[in-house]
Amino acid sequence: MTGAEVLDIASDGIWTLLIVSMPMMLVGLGVGVVIALFQALTQIQEMTLVFVPKIVAIFVTMLLILPFMGATMAGYMNRVIDMIIVGG
Repeated sequence: MTGAEVLDIASDGIWTLLIVSMPMMLVGLGVGVVIALFQALTQIQEMTLVFVPKIVAIFVTMLLILPFMGATMAGYMNRVIDMIIVGG
């Protein structure tokens, strides 16, 4: 296996990681912005107010996109196994 093939596998792994984690990160960002806006408008400066809605929203998102996450990671693993079997 050459260095270029190793870099291709690593690059594909990083892209898979980004694709799998992006929906949860975007939901967390959106919930955080909405709660920050709510806190700014009402002048409620409670630090713990952000955590529970974010955790719940990310958990619900993870449950909804779990099939997509599994399929994406299985596809990446199949590509890696095919490269191992073929030898590069």
